[in-house]
Amino acid sequence: MLLIDGKKVAQEVRAGLRETIMAATAQGLRAPGLAVILVGEDPASQVYVRNKERACAEAGILSLPYHLPASTRQEDLLRLIAELNARPDVDGILLQLPLPAGLNATQCLLAIDPAKDVDGFHPENVGRLSLGLPGLVSCTPAGVIELLRHYNLPTQGRRAVVVGRSDIVGKPLSMLLTRPGLFGDATVTVCHSRTPDLAACCREADFVFLAVGRPRLLKAHMVREGAVVIDVGINRTAEGLCGDADFADLKDKVAAMTPVPGGVGPMTIAMLLSNTVQSWEGRR
Repeated sequence: MLLIDGKKVAQEVRAGLRETIMAATAQGLRAPGLAVILVGEDPASQVYVRNKERACAEAGILSLPYHLPASTRQEDLLRLIAELNARPDVDGILLQLPLPAGLNATQCLLAIDPAKDVDGFHPENVGRLSLGLPGLVSCTPAGVIELLRHYNLPTQGRRAVVVGRSDIVGKPLSMLLTRPGLFGDATVTVCHSRTPDLAACCREADFVFLAVGRPRLLKAHMVREGAVVIDVGINRTAEGLCGDADFADLKDKVAAMTPVPGGVGPMTIAMLLSNTVQSWEGRR
């Protein structure tokens, strides 16, 4: 079985971004800037934001942190977003979710300039993805495609099952997999909680992509011999972190699989940085 090493690929992506940025700044151009807004004291969000800020520093991206109290009013948060939209030194705006109770996350996300929406959540960017137009793509699905490309696992002409229909992973990933190209052009089935006989659907697939948050949901009897399994799920259990795939049960049957942790996870931040550089290159 081929073990798909997301840590290794993420490091290569980040190193490439650093080279691009260093070459530009050596010519006197400004470095890209990423504004990160954290509202409240959610421990998981604090850890995630610290990791993003550290990754920015390593890549040569200027991190602009805005850590606001949980008591922040909606109008004040919207005012900050408007100010960041207008700043020429800010190429990306990241609003860390979830927001504290009383704040409308949808309204805030819609207020971000689509050209600075490095999370790829704005309806304009989602619409551009659906139409096959250039735009900023949701980071985790973009990271999945980058892993397939790095390990030369083409989906063209193959059958793919995406288990999960979230706006952040399942839906955009299904659209990426149907785009023309070697790592698209798949025949995609999207499965979810109302899908009858999930196992039968998965057994028809050459590629199975999991993003539902159900520990060890996918078992060996649910996949065909030689399938590729990409596990986006991260679940905390009494035994530690695990994915939506039962790694131990699947490893002797599949051709390639991502581990959890260390698979898709590291790619999310790498693609966030990539989106920031893409935005920066479009405005410098």
